[in-house]
Amino acid sequence: MEELSEKQILLKKQLQRLRGDPLSAPDASIVIPVNAQNDISNAYRLLTDIAGYVGAKVFEIILVINNYPLDNPPREIEMHEQLGVEIIGIPHVEHEGEVIIAARIPGIRLAKSQVILLFDADCRIPNPTNLFDWYVTEFANGCDLAYTHVDYTDLPPAISVKARIFVHHASRWFRRTILHIPTSRGSNYAIRKELILELFRNRRILHEIQVGPAVKSIGGKISYSGAKDLVVLTSGRFFSQGWKVLITYLIWRIRFYLRVFRMKSKSAIPPE
Repeated sequence: MEELSEKQILLKKQLQRLRGDPLSAPDASIVIPVNAQNDISNAYRLLTDIAGYVGAKVFEIILVINNYPLDNPPREIEMHEQLGVEIIGIPHVEHEGEVIIAARIPGIRLAKSQVILLFDADCRIPNPTNLFDWYVTEFANGCDLAYTHVDYTDLPPAISVKARIFVHHASRWFRRTILHIPTSRGSNYAIRKELILELFRNRRILHEIQVGPAVKSIGGKISYSGAKDLVVLTSGRFFSQGWKVLITYLIWRIRFYLRVFRMKSKSAIPPE
């Protein structure tokens, strides 16, 4: 077992403070799926963001590390365990639909709180105190699903990429404001534990995009905030440059909305 560095020891103390008494139920559980092939280092970076929380609430952190050879688990699993983070190691996630949401479920089942905060490993959280406190308050007020604005980091500097991001945000505004379809996404939302497990069990949310419409279809209370101090950043590292890519994206987006308009039930929104 490798010894922790001074920086890692400091992070461990910060995470212990964040968790509080491990025998008591936390105010919320933070569940993060981690693809061992490309997100292990990102997960550590996200933990440093989370450790910056300085509010009065307490939170547990659960990492669901997946996608690695059964006989060769990543050494980072041991390091994260030393940090005091709850770890679930699953070499291969059995799933039908989207693997990301399936990877969240084991962590959600383990969670000690009924309030589940969900992020992706490659996210950045600029203001964890305001964000986490907002989530806890919303659920104390009877919320079933809550989410805030998601922006991008690590974007290529090309103008075509900036244009695509503009179209992306405009599209989400259109869905949320005009179509009244919740636009919660995997990189940043919170939901009641039993609710998401029930929806998953009943095959209502095989894809992440189906979470918002499914909660709305059963009359759940949904809260959204676009406040700047509640923004979460997700990685834009996979965005490709070029105007041809943008045109292809526009055509795909238009076709998606045509399919949406043909749907008789908003709870049956097709996966993007």
